[in-house]
Amino acid sequence: MQQIVDLQKSPAFQALGVALVSIATDSQAELAAGVQEYGITTPLLSDVDKQVSENYGVLKWAMPSGEPGHTFVLVNTDGTIIWVRDYGAPENGGLMYVPVDELIQEVQTHLNKS
Repeated sequence: MQQIVDLQKSPAFQALGVALVSIATDSQAELAAGVQEYGITTPLLSDVDKQVSENYGVLKWAMPSGEPGHTFVLVNTDGTIIWVRDYGAPENGGLMYVPVDELIQEVQTHLNKS
């Protein structure tokens, strides 16, 4: 959850003008507890049945437990996916936290391409 907290508090990320939404396989109750504990204002969506994860194609990087990894999906205003990266996948470094500056650079790069 620290990733979400750091992104929502970053003025540089906010300046990108993108909406941040977190989608997790946690239950609504688990997500609500995270909101309380971390003071999260970003929308947290529960994907217990993994249907959204499946629709976005991120389960190809699922962890051994079957849960999606640490994946970022950038969708433009017409609903087209313009960038996907799973940082948790071994081939992408196995990261569960990505420095905010790195994410800002990636998002900026892909927004400029669309």
